[in-house]
Amino acid sequence: MDWGRIVVPVTGGELDAEALAVGVKAAERFGAELAVIYAPPDPSQLTPWLGEGFVGGVQVQAIETLREAAHEGEALVRREFGALPYAKKQFHALETPVWRAMAVECRLADLVIFGSAAARGEGPLAEAFELVLMEERAAVLVARSGPSGAPDPFGPALVAWDGGEPASRAARRAVPLLRQASSVTIAGAPPADRRCALEQLQAYYDLRGIKAAIQPLNKTGDMAPVLMQTAQDASATLMVAGAFGRSRLREFVFGGTTRALLHAEAPSLFVAH
Repeated sequence: MDWGRIVVPVTGGELDAEALAVGVKAAERFGAELAVIYAPPDPSQLTPWLGEGFVGGVQVQAIETLREAAHEGEALVRREFGALPYAKKQFHALETPVWRAMAVECRLADLVIFGSAAARGEGPLAEAFELVLMEERAAVLVARSGPSGAPDPFGPALVAWDGGEPASRAARRAVPLLRQASSVTIAGAPPADRRCALEQLQAYYDLRGIKAAIQPLNKTGDMAPVLMQTAQDASATLMVAGAFGRSRLREFVFGGTTRALLHAEAPSLFVAH
């Protein structure tokens, strides 16, 4: 159940730093291939905006500007890629349509790593994050440094558990990562209509060589603050949680708890849908 291919989408610049750092750590830990995927500005996304109100010269100039930005970004990313202290790595520059090429690259990835901005719906990879998580249903790790310094996905881990399907998918797919964690705590408060208790997930992990403690939480209306405080109290550097999808519109695509966890500053977040 170990991972063999880890993908890190990048666009060039400071927003890539956290994801690349965690990508190298994870690839080293699993002996995996590290695939750095450059997602350039996509001229095809500009086409709907180039209607009759634009003269031909403006259209050409806009597209050329995007192409120049793509070339500059690729050169920057190639330099970042070359400097990564890891030998088993590959570089891919996506071609238009970028969203489709991104989906293909992530379909056979064991883990896809994004920076914190993309998870918050910010920056050029925000739509790619949503695509990879919701459409491709990939296992995603959001790399976040937090107040303690560099992101560390192999420190103490907190698994958010309510006994539901999204939580179970994330809990199962995180097994390789949790095997590497310094400690694992299962925290949650399953509703009365879900009989999959904390102890059942603990037993599931025990069969897979993971010794996990359990921490029941008081049932409250909004679990996100409780989970974040629990993670902070446990000095967790990783949280595992399910993603709840409700609508194709970004405003409603995640449930309230998931949205709050995606917008948090720490810890790093492993999420699956």
